[in-house]
Amino acid sequence: MAGRIPGAGQGQTAGMKNHSDPAVGQYSPMTTLVVLDQGGSISISFDDLVKYHGRSSIAGVAHAFKAMERAFPLLSPGEPPERYDITVESGFPGGGARDAFEMVTRAVTGDRYGLASEPAPAEAPEAPGGHFFFRLGYRGRMVELIARPDLVPQEFVQVACKDAPTPAEAARAQQLKEDMAERLLSLPADEVYDADLR
Repeated sequence: MAGRIPGAGQGQTAGMKNHSDPAVGQYSPMTTLVVLDQGGSISISFDDLVKYHGRSSIAGVAHAFKAMERAFPLLSPGEPPERYDITVESGFPGGGARDAFEMVTRAVTGDRYGLASEPAPAEAPEAPGGHFFFRLGYRGRMVELIARPDLVPQEFVQVACKDAPTPAEAARAQQLKEDMAERLLSLPADEVYDADLR
């Protein structure tokens, strides 16, 4: 089966679970990613990813989180995926996304993570050093994920891509990253990333 998967506004789905307790973090509604490790279930929240990576590239962490939330039910319908069988291609080299994928899938350690080898889809919005799209593979399936363009403000790209920002520009860039993360996490995954299952 192949083809673009339209947003369906689903509720709880395999590979993620609803997380409505606002005490867990400042982001609501939340979901928790669920993967298997040697058959045992592991739940990883966005707050867990921030504890691992920090806040320097929090927008990238949020993008990866929503991409996994979108992809896992498509790649492994009915049950969480086994983390060590997931492969990741990233459309940009950001450390936030890389660390998020590593914590959930251990793909960096397992040499199953890399930058996308094929050109970015034309509709993929610009990201620092690349574009906001990912390709995740799992046991013979692959899903391509492309961020919705209206979720990436032009100011974010202009400020976040500067090699030598002034202190004021660096502060503004961090605020834009925080704002983007909060916005992404407030939306269902199918309103953040379009999916093409192959």
